[in-house]
Amino acid sequence: MSIKEILETYHTIAVVGLSSHAWRPSHSVSKYMQTMGYRIIPVNPLETEVLGEKAYATLDEVPEPFEIVDIFRRVEYIPDIVEAAIRRNARVIWMQQGLIHDAAAARARSAGLEVVMNRCILVEHMQHF
Repeated sequence: MSIKEILETYHTIAVVGLSSHAWRPSHSVSKYMQTMGYRIIPVNPLETEVLGEKAYATLDEVPEPFEIVDIFRRVEYIPDIVEAAIRRNARVIWMQQGLIHDAAAARARSAGLEVVMNRCILVEHMQHF
């Protein structure tokens, strides 16, 4: 599945590491995606609400389904995030620009998930739409 197809097909994004601080890339990227019609679910144990949405400490605590897991955490956290995404039947692992974890990507693919690494979802959305 191409990046364009991912962005056309899936519209609910759990953003791991989403911050309420407007100067953080996770905030501006998520706000853009929200204005483009995507449902944003903040996942950050340090937040209670971001962009008008209730925040959850972990992916396992999110009470509703989500399709894309957009990761804004350091690379050492990615394997655990991928495992949670697999448990929750996510469809896509999206590692933001600067994030590459080949073993976690292989694990996600073996579980049937699409994987995007080292790409900004905002930049990709702007390029395709």
